[in-house]
Formats: sequence, C-alpha cells, structure tokens
Amino acid sequence: MDDNQRQKDLSRDEETLLDELGIVGAARRKFLGQSMAAALGTFAFHLLAKEEVFATLAASPEAVFAPNTGVENSVKVLLKINGSTQRLEVDSRTALLDVLREKLGLTGSKKGCDQGQCGACTVIVDGRRVLSCLTLTASCEGKEVTTIEGLADSDNLHPMQAAFIKHDGFQCGYCTPGQICSAVALLQEAKNGDASIVTNNLRTSTQNLELSNEEIRERMSGNICRCGAYPGIVAAIREVHSGRETAQAWHFASDEEIAVALKEEGKADEIV
Repeated sequence: MDDNQRQKDLSRDEETLLDELGIVGAARRKFLGQSMAAALGTFAFHLLAKEEVFATLAASPEAVFAPNTGVENSVKVLLKINGSTQRLEVDSRTALLDVLREKLGLTGSKKGCDQGQCGACTVIVDGRRVLSCLTLTASCEGKEVTTIEGLADSDNLHPMQAAFIKHDGFQCGYCTPGQICSAVALLQEAKNGDASIVTNNLRTSTQNLELSNEEIRERMSGNICRCGAYPGIVAAIREVHSGRETAQAWHFASDEEIAVALKEEGKADEIV
C-alpha cells in the first residue's frame, strides 16, 4: 500500500487530528509509515504469544483425532538401487523420483518440471533411461535402478562424469545428473543398434552405431540445459563414445593471458 492510499483510507476524524497536530506533507507520510510498522509488529508479537500459549495446553479428553492410517494404497516393492537391494512399502501412486529423493535420500536426481519435459530426473532402469518423475515405483518391481550416485566406482569417476568436467558440460549443474545418466544409457542404445529419427539408413543399422554430432544432439534432445552448455555436453559424449580424445574447447587463462586481457580492457576504456 502506497502513501496516497494510506491517506485516502484515513477517516475524517483522523485527518482532522493530524491537521491539529501539524503533521502534514512528508511528516504525515513518515508518521503513517511508522504507525503501520508498529501495528504490524504488535500484531506479530501477539500472534506468537498466542501460539506459545496454545502449544502448552493439553488436549481435551473429549478431543477426537483422525487415525494415522500410514501409507495409503500400500504396495511392497523389491528392487535394486545402485547395487543395493531395497525392500520398500510405498503408495502405489508414488513416483520413483519421490522415493529416491524423499525415502532413500538420493537427491542427485532432480525434480525439475515434474511433467517429463526437462529430463532432470533421468535415471537408468535395467539399462534404459527413464524419466523417474513419470515412472511409478511399483512398476520397478524386481528391476535394477542406477542413479547419478551409482555411476562412480568409489572415488573413481565414471568416464562420462570425467568427460563432462573436462569439456565443461555444465554450468549451474542442476540438469547435469539427468544429462549424465541419459548420456550413459545413450551409449548402450548405440551398442544395441537402436535407431533415432536422424539415423541415415534403418535397413543397414546394426549394433555399435557410430554416432555423429547430429545423432548425439537428437538423442539428448529430451534433456534441457537452461544454461546452454550443449557444445560441452556433445563433446563429452563424443569422446566417451569414440574412445578418442576430443580437443578441449576451453582452458584456464594463464597469468600472461590475463595481463593481456586487462591491458586491452584498459585501452578500450580510454577510447570510450
């Protein structure tokens, strides 16, 4: 609420009182602002005091409480997650993503859109990538689930993780777990000979497909990077897929390069 609105909300008696007190113009606006702040502070103080009093009160003997029914529509699920067997009792409607994050503490898989559009929640189920926000946990009975936490071998990164770091395939990192899981499963799809919409000849496609940059982009199109780190992502996947070193498109600036950049920046400022 602005100052003009506050003044409009004043009653005639309040305006008369402020006039008699000589509180006008800027002084009146300051007075109204301070009064409003004081009123809100007093309200908050009384509200907190009431909550403290209610918290100390014992429940009435006649009080009726809703029963704790536990898990609704419960089903028991046995699955293997990152090599560890898990026996879970969950609501039959619970998405795999929520079980991973809320029940098992595997928060690497991210809840992005929660509608299967962004790919941030991608995990690998029985070797194939799935959107865990759209996958019912109950449908994973007896299956093997691999999340970003399960790719590394102790302190040794998965080759795809190392390649993402080398080629700067991420910025904010929010989509990165899903990107990496998707990329790992993508390579398995290529080994299996699975075609994409840009595969040149479906009649002659065999196992161990050689993926072009166009193929990689198409196959990764379900994973959105809002930072736009796509060139680094493609380079990382190409290196792991081919087994050959891909030229790194970036490096840390040397002291000499920093000095030259600062000198050029100084010249530009002089021209301006």
